[in-house]
Amino acid sequence: MSQVVDWRISVGLVGTVYRYLSVPLLVPVVVALRYGENPVPFLATILLAVVVGTVLEWQAPDDELGHREAFLLVGLTWLAVPLLGTVPYLVAGNGTIAHPINALFESMSGFTTTGATVLGSISFETHSHAMLMWRQLSQWLGGMGIIVLMVAILPELSVGGARLIREEAPGIDLTKLTPKIRETARILWLIYLGLTVLAFAVYYGLHLAGLAPNMGLYNAVAHALTSLPTGGFSPEARSVEAFSPAIQWAVILFMIVAGTNFALFWYAFIGQPRKLVGNREFQSYLLAMGAVSVFVTALLFTGVGLATTPANIPTIPGNLEPSVRQAVFQVVAIVTTTGYASMDFNTWSEAAQTTLLFAMFLGGSAGSAAGSVKIIRWYVVQKSLRRELFTTVHPEAVRPLRMNHRVIDEETIRGLVIFILVFLTIFALSVLVIFVEGLTNPDIDLSALEAASVAIATLGNVGPGFGLVGPMNSFLPFSDPAKVYMVLLMWIGRLEILSVLVILSPAYWRR
Repeated sequence: MSQVVDWRISVGLVGTVYRYLSVPLLVPVVVALRYGENPVPFLATILLAVVVGTVLEWQAPDDELGHREAFLLVGLTWLAVPLLGTVPYLVAGNGTIAHPINALFESMSGFTTTGATVLGSISFETHSHAMLMWRQLSQWLGGMGIIVLMVAILPELSVGGARLIREEAPGIDLTKLTPKIRETARILWLIYLGLTVLAFAVYYGLHLAGLAPNMGLYNAVAHALTSLPTGGFSPEARSVEAFSPAIQWAVILFMIVAGTNFALFWYAFIGQPRKLVGNREFQSYLLAMGAVSVFVTALLFTGVGLATTPANIPTIPGNLEPSVRQAVFQVVAIVTTTGYASMDFNTWSEAAQTTLLFAMFLGGSAGSAAGSVKIIRWYVVQKSLRRELFTTVHPEAVRPLRMNHRVIDEETIRGLVIFILVFLTIFALSVLVIFVEGLTNPDIDLSALEAASVAIATLGNVGPGFGLVGPMNSFLPFSDPAKVYMVLLMWIGRLEILSVLVILSPAYWRR
């Protein structure tokens, strides 16, 4: 059988992505010059990106991107870009991320907006302002999607742009906001950019108003860059716990915004707000977060949700505001897969942690920066289950599933069910792999709950887990093979599994 995938087209376009990535790398260069730090790690990365990108472009044929090449381009891009992202860490040679495997873990976690880290609390002090800003920027670039950005910029991707966006950020449907997919990509990125600027303005405005003393200019920029992509990286070792309650409430708002389908904000902007507030997925998203938040608030307020009392925050049991704030913050951070923390939930009871583990499987909306399974899939599955129960009793009935007054075709329903089954299967296998790592690695001791949290934190791009990988800890103690496995989980989780499985199937490479 002859080969039918012209990999040179995909590799050539990866080279184009590399060349364009040299532009955002100027941001940490400016930060380094501002703080009198060494810009060489970023200048070296810019040079490498331009040289390698140009070489890859030269070998590509001048042909149109086909359906199979689109799959390959997306998969390769999300491997190649994190590889390039390791270069500043390796050239700087500071701290734990000077090790190649750790650098790859940190870079993949950044670009996939997972938020898991191999930096310890002391490690933050060894890195420059510019290097920590690069971590933040990597999440912002990956949040809306590198391929979506390329479709918005490159005219040669306008023909297959819809297919590329669908494979990079799959959901139940691709919403074309305009007749041309390139214009849609531009609108999505402009909304994303605008909301990021708004987040910065709110964070820094609270600082200027005296409500957030340590949320200065640098921190305001850094946290705006990781709020909207639901990333969760922070220059502060204690994450958002380092800031005032006013900032924590503001971050909650922007995490909710980041987990919402960005297309709905466009409709609201052009004078159709009913498409936002009346959207079934948006309603289900808010309802899920609200229900879990109320339950966790009750656990914390009564004291049932705490195993130990944190020494560095006011006592929570019996105090309504901190109970509500901590519960809502952590639930929203987990559901939207942002990965921020307003307190160390390792101090929470097993009941509260199990509730958070459940929330890790929910995910945000399709068309958002959030990861995990996503609310829309659970919504369709529960409607499908209700229909199955009804037709079992009334076999003659015909009940098509509808969402927002549109019929959901059976092929889409079947695809959603298959995705969830594959997701849960990979999760179960990963729990086993990570639990075995805990038995064989003398540096770590994992319970079943902690192993499960590691698996879903990486596969679902959630970020922190429990115990060893809690929000104030890191993934550093794991062995190098285990970290490489988690890197692969973050990669396939960002591409939502099926795109990766297609590339790995023999049928993909043959007629």
